[in-house]
Amino acid sequence: MRSHEKRVNVCPRTQGKYLVSVVSAVVFAFAPLFGTLLFSTDTVAVAAESQAVAQVGNATYASVQEAFGRTTLKNTTVTLLADVTESVTIMPPKGVRNVTFDLNGHVLQADGSGGAAGFAAITVPANMQLTIVGPGTVTGGTQPAVDCRGALRVESGTFTSDATLMRFAETDETSAQGSFSGGTFTAPTLFNLLDDAKNLGYVTVRGGEYRGMIPAGLNTLALLSGSFSDTSNLAPYLADSLGLIPGGTSGDGTGDGMFHVGDLAISSKQTSVELDPASGLQRLSDDDLLALTGTQLNGIADYRLVADSDQLQALNDQIDRAMQAVGKRKAFEAVSQNITITAVRNTSDEDFMDADASRGAGIQLRTSDHDGISAQVAVTIKAVAEPEEPEEPGKPSNPEKPEKPEMPRSGSAVQALAIISLLLVIASAICVYATVHLRSPRLHN
Repeated sequence: MRSHEKRVNVCPRTQGKYLVSVVSAVVFAFAPLFGTLLFSTDTVAVAAESQAVAQVGNATYASVQEAFGRTTLKNTTVTLLADVTESVTIMPPKGVRNVTFDLNGHVLQADGSGGAAGFAAITVPANMQLTIVGPGTVTGGTQPAVDCRGALRVESGTFTSDATLMRFAETDETSAQGSFSGGTFTAPTLFNLLDDAKNLGYVTVRGGEYRGMIPAGLNTLALLSGSFSDTSNLAPYLADSLGLIPGGTSGDGTGDGMFHVGDLAISSKQTSVELDPASGLQRLSDDDLLALTGTQLNGIADYRLVADSDQLQALNDQIDRAMQAVGKRKAFEAVSQNITITAVRNTSDEDFMDADASRGAGIQLRTSDHDGISAQVAVTIKAVAEPEEPEEPGKPSNPEKPEKPEMPRSGSAVQALAIISLLLVIASAICVYATVHLRSPRLHN
């Protein structure tokens, strides 16, 4: 009995040790598994964060396309966070029509997996406006960097393609527009039409470097400023008073191979004109003054020339006085009026998208970096002399008193005097003879 009891007392201890050993073994066996699971969870979290390629506000997204879809009226800027290969179509939520893409120093490369039928790196649909800022790069590879049916504004960045760099389309339903104020653009062909386009749209270059060829026949392309490597077709796109200026030298002393386009300007064929009241006068409108002086703006579609209203009114007041003086036959002294003619925008940038819904993206984007350029012309109105009073009808004139004739002093006059003297002598002799004969009978008697 004692031995049996002893066994009974010993067994629980042995079993406890056994259970502890088993539990320890299980814990140690599962510990690596839990560690692996925990490590995997951390890895997934880090991987998820590392996959963020774009940002809107404080939110990050795994694709640029998704980020554009999450823009709002308060947060319309998509910022690129990493280099990414993706073809993006600008499709923000309903109500958002104007977005900005900040390249933030990174690269967006077109997804070429579609082969020849692939998409451009960026596609701008009709009724959408995209503004691109840099630094950063958009590269199309075998595809264009940008296809545009809406409105594209490029302020900076680098754009490259192995084919056509940017394509635009004006159709019956839409009108693409482009405005380039900065950046570097490199491709065999810089601008061209989309396949279904009737025209390019309205594309204006007002800054940046362009390394490549521009095709002929893009009649709605305007070159206002910028530097170009290929000048073969540029002449038709230059504004009237703009020209190409060969570039300077690079750091090694050689030419940079670029040609630079001059800036905007107002030119007047006649900076000074003269009006003659005797030939008839009429009040002048802005258009009349522009035509009279031959003042033109060098081909900027979104600008118009406006004369200073106060100065033009002052000139018209003088024209009125000159006409009244002519009508009343009174004198009018010559006057001269200087008039400032300024280039002003047709509409503001805020009206850009809503100016003309029927044309898709609205007004043309032909704008200048230098607003407020002006020229001055001088208009002179000639003097009018007061006419002499006409003589009243029926009133006798006052003839001038005849001057006493001077005695002739010529040789013929002397002869006449001699003849007269001779005749007087003869007359005297006759009188003497007659007197003598009349007295003789009396003496005889």
